[in-house]
Amino acid sequence: MKHKRDVPTTASAENEPCGDVLLAHHDRDLCDEVGQQLAQRRNVLVAFSGGLDSTVLLDTLARLRHSRIPDLALRAIYIHHGLSVNADTWADHCQRQCELRQVDYQMVKVSLDAANGGIEAAARSARYHALQRALLPGETLLTAQHLDDQSETLLLALKRGSGPAGLSSMAESSLCGQHELLRPLLGVSRAQLSDYAECRQLTWIEDDSNRDPRFDRNFLRLQILPLLKQRWPHFSRAAARSAQLCAEQEALLDELLEESLRHLTQADGSLDLAPMMTMGSARRGALIRRWLAAAGVRMPSQDQLSRLWNEVVLSRPDAAAQWVLADRQIRRFRQRLFILPLQLPPLSEQVLEWPNNTTSLMLPQTLGTLRLAAPGQTVRAPTARERVTVRFGAHGVLHIVGRVHGRSLKKIWQEQDIAPWQRERTPLLYYNEQLIMAPGIFVTQEGQAREGGEIWQVEWVPVNSTDGQ
Repeated sequence: MKHKRDVPTTASAENEPCGDVLLAHHDRDLCDEVGQQLAQRRNVLVAFSGGLDSTVLLDTLARLRHSRIPDLALRAIYIHHGLSVNADTWADHCQRQCELRQVDYQMVKVSLDAANGGIEAAARSARYHALQRALLPGETLLTAQHLDDQSETLLLALKRGSGPAGLSSMAESSLCGQHELLRPLLGVSRAQLSDYAECRQLTWIEDDSNRDPRFDRNFLRLQILPLLKQRWPHFSRAAARSAQLCAEQEALLDELLEESLRHLTQADGSLDLAPMMTMGSARRGALIRRWLAAAGVRMPSQDQLSRLWNEVVLSRPDAAAQWVLADRQIRRFRQRLFILPLQLPPLSEQVLEWPNNTTSLMLPQTLGTLRLAAPGQTVRAPTARERVTVRFGAHGVLHIVGRVHGRSLKKIWQEQDIAPWQRERTPLLYYNEQLIMAPGIFVTQEGQAREGGEIWQVEWVPVNSTDGQ
């Protein structure tokens, strides 16, 4: 930990011997830089590690709240990964720094699963999931990545062989779940942050693991970037410009491919493959990447994308082909690709009671809701003696409206083009032990509405369109 004297941030800049460090690239001080990035945002949560970067960000925000933005609602959160024996000490330090600045503080402990992607990826994933859960309605998340972080991110993307999307590195504004994620220091160098912290006599944490070159980002920071900047002093700003140009190219591609992707994406979120068979590989790959990104799937490498096409899309028509990407699986059915959760727990034993005094029923495993509402499918209403339940399977021969002969449920699913993984996740409405309908798919003859009789209109509303419903 850097043992600089803690300075309360309620003193005005004019009374400080050093004042704000001038940012030469914009000829503005750091408070001006962060204040302009904030614009009209007034509810913010700072991801606060206690390190140099986030300490400078927190200090700057506290000063802005005191001197320029009195209505700024400011909170800070420390994510406790438990990776260091010093983690508890660091959490206490962060709490003291927040108390000093009269900032609301929260500490959240997370557990890591390094089985998929290594410890760095696991820590990053756990951190952002925790931050997403901690955000309040209308709140913006602020993180302290800076100009040199942008260079490191670009070099890591080059190491992975990333395309323009990966080389775009970090945007000043993006999303964390449904909330905005803002990086107000992205145009500021590490040296400028260090100057500010020294001038303000701040106290911050120096994590010993940041000196370990076994981690890729540390290797770049400690051994590669110093050499590059020694030869080319403005390397970080040039790298940031390249990242920005890549981002602009990606934005242009998004715009040019938007209409094509809209036509290819079906109402259930699946991707229509037939029109893509005659496309060039570059256009096809760009469309698949955007389809995956829209569903929040981690971007595949070029090799993964090629294998997805060759091993799943071009597999035999009768093959149950699938491809796993992080926590999702991609499956093909009848010339369409579907994005599914990695695990689909069985529902065959579930029986859900639907009380007769309610107009909707929440289904398990984010399958959505059944509700009585137009323009739902019409069936006869249950009698007073009939118990209404929802289940996920049926046996025996079924007689459905519009068909003369009886069929097994398996045959009906096949005729209706219902994908295999959907069949045990499709809700079935029962009156007593009699199957009445599969909402939106079929109605049995026993559930057919009678002339003059009371009716129900039943609609199935999935939570989202990316689970294959």
